[in-house]
Amino acid sequence: MLPSERLAGLGLALPPVAAPVAAYIPATRVGGQVWTSGQLPSVAGRLVATGKVGGAVSPEEAADAARVAVLNALAAAADVAGGLDRITRIVKLVVFVASEPGFTGQPAVANGASTLVGEVFGDQGAHARSAVGVSVLPLDAPVEIELVVEV
Repeated sequence: MLPSERLAGLGLALPPVAAPVAAYIPATRVGGQVWTSGQLPSVAGRLVATGKVGGAVSPEEAADAARVAVLNALAAAADVAGGLDRITRIVKLVVFVASEPGFTGQPAVANGASTLVGEVFGDQGAHARSAVGVSVLPLDAPVEIELVVEV
């Protein structure tokens, strides 16, 4: 089954590529890979949540936001790759989590994104990953995701 078919089977679709909030491009291709810029959890230009995880944002809300952010990252990568089905493997996922001091559940938050790419890409969705706690993210987003894919 193609990634686009799996995504549709989950009741999801790729959103339009999110407009950059500063001086960068959403994604770039280097050889057989596409690298995305950090993608926020936004829908139609609005963040789905704001604040720090472990405070205003629960870990469960943050995991849901990570799913939204990874869809935005997949949209940016697919735009450069020529479509979602041209992505042959998820190489690396980096998840930044705006965390309250003492919050250590970044891996569980990142699982929101990792699980989704696994559902969409099957075995080709298995990836290297970093889940990093940070003090603040752009626009007070709770998560930001970078993605590296093979095409």
